[in-house]
Amino acid sequence: MATINYERLQGKLNILADAAKYDVSCSSSAGTRKNQGGGLGDASATGICHSYTEDGRCVSLLKILLTNHCIYDCAYCTSRKSNDTPRAAFSVEEVVDLTMQFYRRNYIEGLFLSSGIFKSGDYTMERLVEVAKILRTRERFNGYIHLKTIPGASKELLLEAGLYADRLSVNIEIPTISGLALLAPEKSHDELKAPMETVKTEIITIKESRKTHKKAPKFVPAGQTSQMIVGASNETDLQVIQLSSHFYQQYDLKRVYYSGYVPMLSDSRLPAIGTPMPMIRENRLYQADWLMRFYGFGAHEIVEPDSPFLDLDFDPKLAWAIRHREHFPVNIQTASYEMIVRIPGIGTKTAKKIVKARKFNQLTLYHLKKMGAAVNRAKYFIATTGKNEHLAHLTRDNFRQYVLAQTQTKYKDQRNGQLALF
Repeated sequence: MATINYERLQGKLNILADAAKYDVSCSSSAGTRKNQGGGLGDASATGICHSYTEDGRCVSLLKILLTNHCIYDCAYCTSRKSNDTPRAAFSVEEVVDLTMQFYRRNYIEGLFLSSGIFKSGDYTMERLVEVAKILRTRERFNGYIHLKTIPGASKELLLEAGLYADRLSVNIEIPTISGLALLAPEKSHDELKAPMETVKTEIITIKESRKTHKKAPKFVPAGQTSQMIVGASNETDLQVIQLSSHFYQQYDLKRVYYSGYVPMLSDSRLPAIGTPMPMIRENRLYQADWLMRFYGFGAHEIVEPDSPFLDLDFDPKLAWAIRHREHFPVNIQTASYEMIVRIPGIGTKTAKKIVKARKFNQLTLYHLKKMGAAVNRAKYFIATTGKNEHLAHLTRDNFRQYVLAQTQTKYKDQRNGQLALF
């Protein structure tokens, strides 16, 4: 094995870690890979991500590109071939060594590896797979590994990648076909979605095989995700949410991530520099995504064709409730769980507590607050055993304005810099 020049490696790391930092599709994975036989690492008890898990734990991973050289010239990406930016590339052994060195020093809990495309999709994907393979087999590394699939890579390489990675990501990049054709004419939605179908089919095949063959190999046990840029083209929130819904239903994705576009490159096809997409829009998309995944909402309920953008003044569930006051008030003593979770201010955990507690007690606003409900929002939409004077506002002509006056957003736009798709 060749000797590593660490001074040179540091220079590469500075470039390629910086180029990868805007990829948002690496959060808690719920991986289940266990450490067996004296290997290194264990992803069985923790979600590996770049920020915080749902229970508040901060976790870390080595998040880098194999290279920021790229044969594509996507208008929205800082690594596009026509952009004048410092370039670098790791060798396979350098990524393996960095991962092991960082892990042994307790800096990281896993690896998030993507890449620009140099030479071809297969050439690049082969090297990503080789990194994961060496870590698993030679280094006996059992920590978390998340690989990005490369557009144009062969089915055989994708299947091999899934044997070593805990999670694979397939970026759809731009939500609309017309937007992608304008900003990345060398790519197509069909080409970008093809790996999703390959991964989904193999996951199903392996799961069926493991029912009869317990030692059948695992295949991307933490599933697959995707990411799209929002605000680089003229897509509506309706188009974005409909596409995400399609991904969840058609490809069984674990998560879709949304990156609000921050104009940093001068191009007539893109929004002007200094006019970023409002961060609140990105936040609303994540809230809408949550409603589809955990609250039983359909995409058609969250955003309607006659108003194709999310309400920036209210979270999507509250906005839906205000539009559909005919469903309220909801009697929490008798309503179904499915209806209770649609009440603004009541989450899935609180709804489950309500269903259990109402068997033994007549619930009031006080009880709901103790259970964790955001009563400042819920109080306008629920009927309880005791008197709820707030229901008088539900029939007001200016109900929307009244509720808006009682609430303030806690989100501020703190984003800076340009995202990278890899």
